Amino acid sequence: MTVGFVGLGQMGAPMAAHLVDAGLVVYDARPEAAADLVKAGARLAGSVADAAAHADVLSVMVRDDAQVREVGAEALASARPGSVLAIHSTISASTAEELAEEGRKYGIDVVDAPVSGGFMGATAGTLAVMVGGTEEAFERCREPFGAWADLVLHMGPVGAGTRTKLARNLLHFTAFAAAAEAQRLAEAAGVSLRRLGRVVRHTDAITGGPGAIMLRGTAAPLDPADDLYPIMQNVHSLGAKDLALALELAGELGVDAPLARLALERLAAGLGLGEDRDG
Repeated sequence: MTVGFVGLGQMGAPMAAHLVDAGLVVYDARPEAAADLVKAGARLAGSVADAAAHADVLSVMVRDDAQVREVGAEALASARPGSVLAIHSTISASTAEELAEEGRKYGIDVVDAPVSGGFMGATAGTLAVMVGGTEEAFERCREPFGAWADLVLHMGPVGAGTRTKLARNLLHFTAFAAAAEAQRLAEAAGVSLRRLGRVVRHTDAITGGPGAIMLRGTAAPLDPADDLYPIMQNVHSLGAKDLALALELAGELGVDAPLARLALERLAAGLGLGEDRDG
């Protein structure tokens, strides 16, 4: 299998580096971005069309929907029937669906396959990749994706990979806003923010952070007979107590903590314990 890679930026270059031994063909609008990969043994394509014409699986890691549409159109016009166009950029699910519809005219499968794990995961080859597409297309992608990811999941039809990534990033960036709120509280209380950060990173690495409670197959309320119900009751009991104490401290220090208030209001329902309540 020949793999092509278009877009050799902060994420694309280290991802592609894991594929050099797989007959890699690369292209970037900036020729210098491909220099290290070419030195390692990759072939430099002259254009997106050139890369697509020689690839069984063409991976695309560019910035946004507009660039994906531009690269996708050029790739589909040149790729071989039976090949796969894989979009790793975080885009709108509708963009992936439209490209897949266009790809069917050429006999080319399009998958949306966004990744999670950042530059560190790309370099280490430990990314998670969430794939939307047909089962057949997923199977053709599984091996090359496995070169740079150690979690390769088929999420459903085209668009499902992107929708998964957007849900994942909703948690990611909402947590950033919550981290800023926690830092404001800590700073007002005279706590070292650097040491607080060390504690958070250390304990999240142990507990798994928010992902540790993502164990349910549905967002609907839990049946009280479910084995998870008493576990979530305990999580709620501890969480409601701690959030109430944090809000009490915030009130004493004059720190606004809207995310903490909302979390306390919605924690029970979020854990599957029924209606929102304030603990």
